Amino acid sequence: MIDMKSIRKVYTTGNIVFEALKGLDIEIEKNEFVSIMGPSGSGKSTLMNIIGCLDVPSEGVYTLEGTPVKDMNSNQLAEIRNRKVGFVFQAFNLLPYATASENVEVPLLFAGVKGKQRRDRVMEVLSSVGLADKVNNKPTEMSGGEMQRVAIARALANKPNLILADEPTGNLDSKSGGEIIKLFDQLHRDGHTILIITHDQTIADYTKRTIKLKDGMIYNGNGHLE
Repeated sequence: MIDMKSIRKVYTTGNIVFEALKGLDIEIEKNEFVSIMGPSGSGKSTLMNIIGCLDVPSEGVYTLEGTPVKDMNSNQLAEIRNRKVGFVFQAFNLLPYATASENVEVPLLFAGVKGKQRRDRVMEVLSSVGLADKVNNKPTEMSGGEMQRVAIARALANKPNLILADEPTGNLDSKSGGEIIKLFDQLHRDGHTILIITHDQTIADYTKRTIKLKDGMIYNGNGHLE
């Protein structure tokens, strides 16, 4: 599903040049459950942004499901983000004055899904994350764990092939966080490809493979950077 060759990302501010990613080679197969770990500044978020088509590499080739991403225009990248990638963030990123169903509806609206089909899909994904009884609740009326479930339902709305989660349990207590990672585990068993960025080894232990980053390079665990 994901094939990255010699990926570099360089940021330039005035005379300051910062190399966030230094020639990464990464392959992720369909239906893998992978975690990305590393200290602050290791390049985790930069890598996630490139994988999720929120950014493009400065150098190298990124191929998503057989399609090279680097030369796509902004409209093409937006289309991929809406239809092929589901995002889950630490801070939930829900619309505060919208109900659970209205939050989940947003990507479906952007995708042009019509009335009844859209409403049916909203109910389907909210039910799949255990929130069939919370469709009319706003974020202020839900717990942190429930808000993250709404965010996961929103990520699933357009039936993406890839789910990217950035510290999805970071704002939750241990009980709620455990329930969320079990939900991701179930989604993986249902056939989704899932990539989680985390600082938590307990979360990483749930995944089937861990990619460790340090200083913009892959750290192989034996004291070597690749």
